[in-house]
Amino acid sequence: MIKVGDTLPSATLQEYSEVEGEGCSIGPNPVDVTKASSGKTIALFALPGAFTPTCSAKHVPGYVQHFDDFKAAGVDEIWCVSVNDAFVMGAWARDQKTGTKVRMLADGSADFAKATGLTLDLTGRGMGLRSNRYSMLVKDGKVATLNVEAPGKFEVSDADTLLAQARG
Repeated sequence: MIKVGDTLPSATLQEYSEVEGEGCSIGPNPVDVTKASSGKTIALFALPGAFTPTCSAKHVPGYVQHFDDFKAAGVDEIWCVSVNDAFVMGAWARDQKTGTKVRMLADGSADFAKATGLTLDLTGRGMGLRSNRYSMLVKDGKVATLNVEAPGKFEVSDADTLLAQARG
């Protein structure tokens, strides 16, 4: 499992971007994790799935709400990573009104989740292999803090916890 001090794994996530207004979308577009995190401070949080209850009601809204606070704490970008395809992540971004505040990044084949060692097997619930729920502060591609949730919990990966660590 990835730990504090480790470099983020080399992986390509997918991002689905909207055009101005209610038009068609652009993408999906590849996001090279190594290049995209280089020289930046990133508040990264991952979760089991788009449109799931805890993720939609608490996890994403907290990061959207605290966007300005994260910026003030020196965070360049906020990333939400989930084992969903880019089209689902794009629709979820619209639903959650993340705009340019949170980058909704798809890990469709769970390659990033597997590379971090932070997977969650939800096959018994019909969801297959997913990402565990966690958050991390990443500085120049290296993990500075890591908060991994126990199964079924939402106690340490929330925006308030990561924000306090970013302010650290």
